[in-house]
Amino acid sequence: MAQFLRHGQVFASAAVALALVGGAYLLARDVRVPVRAQASTEAELLKAIAARDVDADGLPDWEESLYGTDASKRDTFNHGMTDGEAVARGLIVPKALTQVSSVLAPAGSEGSLGLPPPPQEGTLTAAFAQNFFSLYMAALQKSGDGNLSEAELKKVSDDALAQLAGSIVRSPDFRSLKTMRVEGSGPATLRSFAAQADAIFIANKNTATKSELLYLQDLVERNDAQATPNLVAIAKLYRATSAGLAVLPVPTELAPDYVSLINAMARLGDITEDFAAVANDPLVTMLALQQYPQELLDMGNSFIRIGNVYKTAGVAFEPDEPGAMFANFMNAVAAEQKSALTKP
Repeated sequence: MAQFLRHGQVFASAAVALALVGGAYLLARDVRVPVRAQASTEAELLKAIAARDVDADGLPDWEESLYGTDASKRDTFNHGMTDGEAVARGLIVPKALTQVSSVLAPAGSEGSLGLPPPPQEGTLTAAFAQNFFSLYMAALQKSGDGNLSEAELKKVSDDALAQLAGSIVRSPDFRSLKTMRVEGSGPATLRSFAAQADAIFIANKNTATKSELLYLQDLVERNDAQATPNLVAIAKLYRATSAGLAVLPVPTELAPDYVSLINAMARLGDITEDFAAVANDPLVTMLALQQYPQELLDMGNSFIRIGNVYKTAGVAFEPDEPGAMFANFMNAVAAEQKSALTKP
């Protein structure tokens, strides 16, 4: 997890193929409309969030929330040096120390100690701060002189982030084969099913003009006020589409891949909502970005496998025929995958 440290070394996503396309791009009424993201966007956004340092004090914005410093001030507590230098010298300590001092010190004395309030309860940053504090104190004790070098601070952040990442598990499946209505098989059933799926996509029409990754990019790099509501809307779109598709009776030959499609969409809804939390809980967004390529790949591969079933059954659609939209989704994904795999 060293990729999240202030030096900007980030994990480059290993996912290929469908990582070229933002999920919202696939769910659009016309698959050619929304602007798609490039394959490197996830890595670039991770790097941007990890390295963002508005006040250029050597302490990235996401770490400022851990120490209680002001991301817009180079010297928050008037130490006569940048916040980054003050942290390195042990003059500024993690905010979680506040909770220890509140036990040891009389009520109301917290302000006199010059300590900021702890992170907002319930956020991933708050959970991380607790572990970060423990590792920080252990490192101080080991140092012997009460100071930490840049390399020692780097190791504290490195270890804390690695432990946090190890504690994050994939969301449980939204649906399973046991909870699906599996009915019928053959070309006629496949054709009827595609028409019903079309109705779900039409009912949950996407109005996004960009992928969720590009909206996140707008939020991180340009503080675009419209990016957050657009991300929330896309998250709702994923969930509503997944929920709508889940109630359809699915042909036997589609069932396993269809369940995978529904579950990937549901998870992408959660991930996109986490994108919108970047200002208040940046660690949530950083971890969501690591999960995003795989879920997008899972959704795309599910579309492709479903499309192959239709091809094998010899089921094709005229442009204006019910079911054509669902077929277009599958064809668009397959084309993007082929394009990605053939690029040097």
